[in-house]
Amino acid sequence: MESSTTTSYSVVSELEGTLLKNPKPFAYFMLVAFEASGLIRFATLLFLWPIIALLDVLGYRNGSLKLMIFVATAGLHESEIESVARAVLPKFFMDDISMDAWRAFGSCDKRVVVTRMPRVMVERFAKDHLSADEVIGTEIVVNRFGYATGLIQETNVDQSVFNSVANLFVDRRPQLGLGRHIISDSPTFLSLCEEQVHAPVPSNYNGHNQRLHVQPLPVIFHDGRLVKLPTPATALIILLWIPFGIILAMIRIFVGFLLPLWAIPYVSRIFNTRFIVKGKPPAQATTGNPGVLFVCTHRTLMDPVVLSYVLGRSIPAVTYSISRLSEILSPIPTFRLTRIRDVDAEMIKKELSNGDLVVYPEGTTCREPFLLRFSALFAELTDNIVPVAMNYRVGFFHATTARGWKGLDPIFFFMNPRPVYEVTFLNQLEVEATCSSGKSPYDVANYVQRILAATLGFECTNFTRKDKYRVLAGNDGTVSYLSFLDQVKKVVTTFKPFLH
Repeated sequence: MESSTTTSYSVVSELEGTLLKNPKPFAYFMLVAFEASGLIRFATLLFLWPIIALLDVLGYRNGSLKLMIFVATAGLHESEIESVARAVLPKFFMDDISMDAWRAFGSCDKRVVVTRMPRVMVERFAKDHLSADEVIGTEIVVNRFGYATGLIQETNVDQSVFNSVANLFVDRRPQLGLGRHIISDSPTFLSLCEEQVHAPVPSNYNGHNQRLHVQPLPVIFHDGRLVKLPTPATALIILLWIPFGIILAMIRIFVGFLLPLWAIPYVSRIFNTRFIVKGKPPAQATTGNPGVLFVCTHRTLMDPVVLSYVLGRSIPAVTYSISRLSEILSPIPTFRLTRIRDVDAEMIKKELSNGDLVVYPEGTTCREPFLLRFSALFAELTDNIVPVAMNYRVGFFHATTARGWKGLDPIFFFMNPRPVYEVTFLNQLEVEATCSSGKSPYDVANYVQRILAATLGFECTNFTRKDKYRVLAGNDGTVSYLSFLDQVKKVVTTFKPFLH
């Protein structure tokens, strides 16, 4: 097998089992079922897994694929499938990337990804993160109302992929093909390639290429409630845990309402919830003195509540937008920012004159180890700044959402078997590091961002709240007030089939 000495090659690579280490797409269909529909579809697909696995063993790969596609997508609006593909799947795809295959794939100029999964599930990830030029996959049949029928256009998937690759490379065969060695009655796309490399791709393949340092673009924003990839075993555990998790969440929340704030970190250990505190928190502001401004990283809606827990007193928080239910359930005062700079500045100054206050300059949560750009407004208003690095760990469910209803964030957080929150208090900024010494608000904000990122081991970015919501939800992230009926509907569609 000869290695290429030039980067002008074209490459066609299979996704499953090659670019992705996992050859089975079942878990990704489970994600679509859960995130686009709900528990009933999720459970139905899981219960059909033995049949799907048996069809694979017997060699009926097309049959098992069509069954997965039908159960996961039938009745869903095309936009819902696209939304999951845009906001949820890329994170799980990226976690499963084979770096050896990526190095071979990324060293070529023209990149084509082929997959047996529906193209709509893969295209966004392949083009945005793998820099693919084309994506060839199955095509879901959509009716005139925009709903997926659950059927696909292709009769023989392997033959269809072969024909699509052949039509794409009419003038010249692709130089490199990456894929699994599969016995099939139909010709595979690898037979069209001048050089064929079977998965797993050797770690030393193209080792001399000068572009090997190039990495896939990282996933900074992602959505969805599931933390772990729902393989059959993991999905079964999640399904069995959910009833207990809901009861446990209700107990934890109820206890949180009954007890004083200072007692919660101690009592929470009984319910398997941990709060880890590092650093020395400042003393409470005395009467007549301006309060301390806690400048925190933003990981979940629970951040200001947890800060109040570990400080043992209620610290008001300013937010960009939260749901009405979250405001009602919050054990601490919350103040909604208007996005009008002068109005917001006046409100923050007023609250600081009454005591301590917590702000989140990122303006939104971020799950990955990145910090979004910090708004400089806080640096203009006070020199009493205490940076606080906050982070959390959960096992089953994420406590944030961009596409769903934020009012359920605390419930999902407390549904986890062992949620952990880490709060690290940094030293109050020296006068030399504040605007009083002549530094610009932007310099102060960037400095605070850097020291918080260093504390957490995160990376700083220039992305903003709007960037996140445009990627994940297609809007600017504003949460509008919903009627009680609309809120009930959102709860129902989270825990029911959700009628698809």
